[in-house]
Amino acid sequence: MEEVKQKSWFGRNWLWVLPVGGCLTVIILFICGVGALFFGVTKMFKTSAPYEYAVELAKQNPEVITILGEPIETDGIISGNISLKNNGGEADFRIPIKGINGKASIIVIGDKTDGEWEYEKLFVLIKETKEKINLIDKDLEGI
Repeated sequence: MEEVKQKSWFGRNWLWVLPVGGCLTVIILFICGVGALFFGVTKMFKTSAPYEYAVELAKQNPEVITILGEPIETDGIISGNISLKNNGGEADFRIPIKGINGKASIIVIGDKTDGEWEYEKLFVLIKETKEKINLIDKDLEGI
């Protein structure tokens, strides 16, 4: 009696395995690329001097603490843009924050010249009341 050798699983199914596997690989690579881009941009914002300065000022401001409550934490996705080139740059972004009593956003607008940041606007906008709390010296800047 002659033994009939059956094809392997891949030999029987290669017609659908290759297209499906190829498409799945492309989709997975695309998702990983978008995720890496998102986390890279988020990290760039969070390590920038304007972000760190704004969050620190908001956490130390008595008015913000009274309205939002402690602890004050960042909450969500940063929106806006920041561009840095040599000793210059621009920042125009919004940082969502929250406390135990409510939510707000820190608005940051500034320019970097010769390595120094100058802020046109730096304030906390309370979500519920639309109140603006200036974080920079009130004698120097107005909202």
